[in-house]
Amino acid sequence: MADSNATYTQIHIQLIFAVKFRDALIQNHWEDELYKYITGIIQHHNHKLLSIKGMSDHLHILIGLRPNQALSELVNQIKSNSSKWINEKRFCNVRFEWQKGYGAFSYGKSQVADVINYINNQEVHHQKKSFKQEYLDFLNKFEIEYNQEYVFNDLI
Repeated sequence: MADSNATYTQIHIQLIFAVKFRDALIQNHWEDELYKYITGIIQHHNHKLLSIKGMSDHLHILIGLRPNQALSELVNQIKSNSSKWINEKRFCNVRFEWQKGYGAFSYGKSQVADVINYINNQEVHHQKKSFKQEYLDFLNKFEIEYNQEYVFNDLI
C-alpha cells in the first residue's frame, strides 16, 4: 500500500548565473572540481543534478528540484559555498564572487534531453552569441519581464 503522506514531484529547473561583472575567472584547470563541488551541494540538499557546465564567466545547472527547499535558498547555498570554496582554494588571483541574482527556467520531462544537450554544448553556443545575449534570449523566450538596467552589473 502506498504511503498516503508521500509527495511525488517532477520539477526540472535550469539555473543560470554569472561571475560578478561577468569576469572570465572560471579556468579550465579547476572547472571540473567546481562542478563536482556544486554537485555535492545540490545532492546534500536532496536534489538531483542532471547537468552542469558553463563558460569562464557563467554557469548553467539543470536540476531535478525536490520541494523540500525553496529554490532561492538552494541557489544561495550553491553561490555562497562555492565562492567561499574557490577563494579558500586560491584558484583566482582576485576575490571570486558570483553576481547577485540568477535565472531559473522550468522545463517538462520531454524537454530535459534537449536542455542537457544545450548545457553540454556551451562552447558552441558562445561562438555565436555572448552570455549577455544568451541570457536576454532566455528572459524573452520565457516571457519574463525585466529591466535591462538591472539584468547585469557592469563595472562603472
